[in-house]
Amino acid sequence: MRVLITGGTGFIGSRLVRRCLDRGDTVRVFGQVNTPAEKENKKSLEDSGAEFIIGSVTDKEDVKKAVTDVDLIFHLAAAQHEANVPDQHFRDVNVEGTRNIAEAAVDAGVKRLVHGSTIGVYGDASEGRVNEESATNPANIYGETKKEGEQVALSFNDKMPVVVVRIPETYGPGDRRLLKLFKMVNNGKFFNIGGGLNKHHVMYVDDLIDGFFAAAEHENAPDQIFLLAGNDVLTTNEMIAAVAKSVGQDAPKLRVPLFPFMMAAIVLETTLKPLGIQPPLHRRRMDFFVKSFELDGSKAANVIGFKPKTTFEAGAKQTADWYRDNGMM
Repeated sequence: MRVLITGGTGFIGSRLVRRCLDRGDTVRVFGQVNTPAEKENKKSLEDSGAEFIIGSVTDKEDVKKAVTDVDLIFHLAAAQHEANVPDQHFRDVNVEGTRNIAEAAVDAGVKRLVHGSTIGVYGDASEGRVNEESATNPANIYGETKKEGEQVALSFNDKMPVVVVRIPETYGPGDRRLLKLFKMVNNGKFFNIGGGLNKHHVMYVDDLIDGFFAAAEHENAPDQIFLLAGNDVLTTNEMIAAVAKSVGQDAPKLRVPLFPFMMAAIVLETTLKPLGIQPPLHRRRMDFFVKSFELDGSKAANVIGFKPKTTFEAGAKQTADWYRDNGMM
């Protein structure tokens, strides 16, 4: 197929580009290249045969050029971690950018749009299993605008098939987000904060991409929202033990109370952020020890036949091997 992937230089997007190339698709990547990792991904993917169009989803002319002569679009480009930008930036990219992509796709005769959303639409979920029918309560402007983006994308389903995929926390080869955790466990510098019983429901990147393909190909997928979920629900203690095993170390035994760290995070945020200084410890960093998510992927299994394959233990080992092979650990 002729595939367009927006945001294709990021962790998930670049892995999706490579999987599409491997199965024989003609792939065009559209978006921006900002970080050193994105620049590395761009060079590697270009060398493998991907076409690149550098531009922004907020620019209708850029978008029109990007969607020309493609059959399928995976729309992953989003404003997510940008700091010191107004809320309007998130709305411009995540809402109006999605509208630009969908409008241009309809005009170009695209056969299907798979829109990448996020479990961030649920906010700080902590009780029970979350599914597609669960209440959405975004905790920040990113989650709010991604929720709006879902609605914009689905509003075009009467003109072309549209599928929304809610993406969970994802890890695997190419992921830099968990690199610090793996390095600290490997170097014996990690210590547990709090009881370690909060739940993580992460997903291996290649399982996520299998879910994307199911959403792109199954006849029952259009006009639906699918929450994709990983193989294992793990407590923080179980997750750290698996990471330790993947790097050949014993699980860390040192444990300290949560309360003083949380209070320090609040104080540092309150005092440093107004000065434009990124605090070394902040509440978002403490989410690893606090937030609890358990996802229900039964709709994806029943409707489009998708089930994850990779256990966290196996995925962590492949991730650790990738870090080592690339001189990161």
